[in-house]
Amino acid sequence: MADLLISNATVLDGTGAPGFVANVAVDAGRIVAIGNDLPTARRTVDATGLVLSPGFIDMHAHSDLQILANPDHTAKVSQGVTLEVLGQDGLSFAPIDDPTRAAIRRQIAGWNGEPDDFDFSWSTVAGYLDRLDQGIACNAAYLVPQGTLRMMVVGTENRPATPAELAQMIDLLTQALRDGAVGMSSGLTYTPGMFATTEELVELCRVVAQYGGYYAPHQRSYGQGALGAYGEMVEVARQSGCALHLTHAVMNFAPNQGRGADLGAMIDKALGDGLDVTTDTYPYLPGATTLAATLPSWTAEGGPDAQLDRLRDPATRARIAHEMEQVGSDGCHGCVIEWDTIEIGGVRNPALGNAVGRTVAAMAADNGQRATDVFFDLLIADDLGTSILQHVGHEENVRTIMQHPSHTGGSDAILVGGKPHPRSWGTFPRYLGRYVRELGVLELADCVHHLTGRAARRLRLTDRGLVRLGYHADLVLFDPATVHDTATFDNPRQQAEGIPYVFVNGVPVMDDGHRTDAMPGRAIRRTDV
Repeated sequence: MADLLISNATVLDGTGAPGFVANVAVDAGRIVAIGNDLPTARRTVDATGLVLSPGFIDMHAHSDLQILANPDHTAKVSQGVTLEVLGQDGLSFAPIDDPTRAAIRRQIAGWNGEPDDFDFSWSTVAGYLDRLDQGIACNAAYLVPQGTLRMMVVGTENRPATPAELAQMIDLLTQALRDGAVGMSSGLTYTPGMFATTEELVELCRVVAQYGGYYAPHQRSYGQGALGAYGEMVEVARQSGCALHLTHAVMNFAPNQGRGADLGAMIDKALGDGLDVTTDTYPYLPGATTLAATLPSWTAEGGPDAQLDRLRDPATRARIAHEMEQVGSDGCHGCVIEWDTIEIGGVRNPALGNAVGRTVAAMAADNGQRATDVFFDLLIADDLGTSILQHVGHEENVRTIMQHPSHTGGSDAILVGGKPHPRSWGTFPRYLGRYVRELGVLELADCVHHLTGRAARRLRLTDRGLVRLGYHADLVLFDPATVHDTATFDNPRQQAEGIPYVFVNGVPVMDDGHRTDAMPGRAIRRTDV
């Protein structure tokens, strides 16, 4: 007798193949039978009219602390996410030492929040993965954050690493990969990862390649210099022999309107040359980051306190304002900043709560101030902890990039803040509802392949990401006629509709549309090579 029988489901197995009607039996957390003549089970779920697919894999998640501090994790599992990849954008919490932990926690409070009385009992990747194994809602894999490595070894200075420092970073990276990390991420518009040279990245990626991992860079520009920045990442992959995964692969800002196909052509050329390249995107136009990230990169040298001192100095403020509003700073991806596109998503200081949901331009108009002064004052008052939505995307680029055969799904979700990006609750149902059913940009079986089997292949998983005998039972049941996101920019914390059942390792985490109390997720470690 099996633990679970899902009967009469239309199975989309994650390969992109057409669906077929079948029963699927699960026992001890794995798929044990697929067909019509199956054993009885302790529980049967009638899936008539529903699609059964592998669980969705979020290839770009920022739940590093929230998955532990708030393990209910309804935002993700209610979307059908059964595995997410953490450690993104070059800044996270393993490996780490005490001084670096304090600095990183402050720097990315806008991504992770600052959970009260949080137990940072680990210093290594092995320790962090062991902590995840104590009980989480969905599975999680981890990337080694290159910026954290650099902060531990070099600090926040804008200079190349010395040979001895590079050797030390390589040692830390090697141990982290042996501990189970699936690859390495970078944040090349964030301090201090941005200070790494191409050559430094190549040497680190050689190590990642040796361990069968992949490189997931947040590159140096998504605006004026986007194609050149993508080209640098392809060159890193070419020189190092490392697999490349272009995270939140967008072509944003005015200079890139209509240029999504140019990125696709670059990827096609790399694939034709024998490189291993994949991408992920979210199905929305605006991006999200921290407000401080829009500053020129030179302001960040020396760390947060040095940056705040610069923001308090009138002469330096004038220089920053000129660079951002007249020249186009690298913090805004080489583009002149448009204050009406910068919407406050969350604040660290509760006294600043009335800024949430408003643009910098609107606050400046209401207060009779220059927009740059509102910007500087908010950063100072919030100790750089402000998060934003940046409304700079182009619909035609979003559609073009998601249709590319390298594409997978990634939410880039920030779960904290008064008004987070709705992608935190809506990414995966939005693919299925808007871009499959309503717009026909993707066929349903192909979209499921993007969100499951193709992502699993990038992670080199051999027993997840497909509906197949012997595979872990990470499964989603959704209604293809009704599935859709309900999260909006005005009301972002809204559960999707049309996803009644989600199973992680065979255990229901969503049952008839309701979150159970189960925590069946575990850390997914890199397979030894």
